[in-house]
Amino acid sequence: MNQTTNTVVMVRPADFRNNEQTAVNNFYQTSVASQSPDALTIKAKEEFDEFVVKLKAAGVNVIVVQDTEEFDTPDAVFPNNWISFHYDGTIALYPMFAENRRLERNEELLFAVEKNGFRITDVVDYTDAENEAVFLEGTGSMVLDRVNRKAYCALSPRANEELFIEFCEDFEYTPVLFKAYQNVSGNRQLIYHTNVMMCIAETFAIICLDAIDDKKERKNVIKHLKENGKELITITEQQVAQFAGNMLQVSGVENKKYLVMSETAHKALTQDQVNKIKTHCVIISSNLNTIEVHGGGSARCMMAEVFLPKS
Repeated sequence: MNQTTNTVVMVRPADFRNNEQTAVNNFYQTSVASQSPDALTIKAKEEFDEFVVKLKAAGVNVIVVQDTEEFDTPDAVFPNNWISFHYDGTIALYPMFAENRRLERNEELLFAVEKNGFRITDVVDYTDAENEAVFLEGTGSMVLDRVNRKAYCALSPRANEELFIEFCEDFEYTPVLFKAYQNVSGNRQLIYHTNVMMCIAETFAIICLDAIDDKKERKNVIKHLKENGKELITITEQQVAQFAGNMLQVSGVENKKYLVMSETAHKALTQDQVNKIKTHCVIISSNLNTIEVHGGGSARCMMAEVFLPKS
C-alpha cells in the first residue's frame, strides 16, 4: 500500500462562479463583482487546462471528465469532496453541505475511471446523511495517512464526528480528531476543510499547528504524525489563507514524487520551507488564482486520487 498514486481524476468546469451556498462557511472564497460569469468560466478553464498539462508532463495519469451544463454545479472542479477511491476496489460517496454540490455526483466520472482500466467492486454510500443535515466532505474533510491507516479530521459544519468515526470503522482507519480555527473579522471560526490546513505525504507532513487552539489536541496530532516518522513542516495561518496547506503528493514517471500546489501557495512559502520540501520531492505549481479566489479551494481539492485495483 502506498501513500501516493500515479492517477487522479479531475473535472473540467462547465460553468464556474462563486458558489453562494458554500460561501457561508468557506471564508477563503471571495466574489469579485467586476467579472462576468462567462469571463470567470473561461479563465477557470484556462487554469484547469494548464494545470492538467503540467501534471501530465510529470508523468501523472490524469483522467479528465468534462462537467455538464445540465445542472448548476459551480464547484464541480473539486471532485475530491464527493468521492474517494480505495485499494480494495471500494469507492465512497459523501454527503455534501451545499445542495447544489450534491448535483456534482456523476456516474460519467465512474465510467471514465473504469474505461481507464480500473475496477470498482463496491460502493459505500454515506449520502443519506444529507437528510439529517449531517456532512462529511470526503478528502476535504479528512486527510488520510493510507500507509499507517490514520485519518485526520478537523471538525466543522462539513465534518461530522459520528460520521467520521463510521468512515474510520468501515475503512479501518484510526481517527485523529481536532478542531482547527482561522481568524475571521476578529473572531476564531472553524476551518471548513481539514485539507486547507494540512497535507500528509510519504515522509513529511505540512501543517498549520497554530490553527489548533487546544493544546492537548495539538500535542495529539503532533504525536501521531511523529510516531509515523513524518518530518513536520509547519506553516502559518497567513500561509493557510494563501492555500499553502492545500497540497497533494503524487507519483510521476518511474515513481518520482511531486508535491502539487498552486502558484499562490508556492509564493507564500519561505525559502526554508521550500528547501525542506525539496529534500523529499519536486514541487509542481500552477496558476489557479481564479479558481482559488472564487471557489475557495486550490490544487489538492481539484484532484481525486485513484487507488483502485486494475481490472
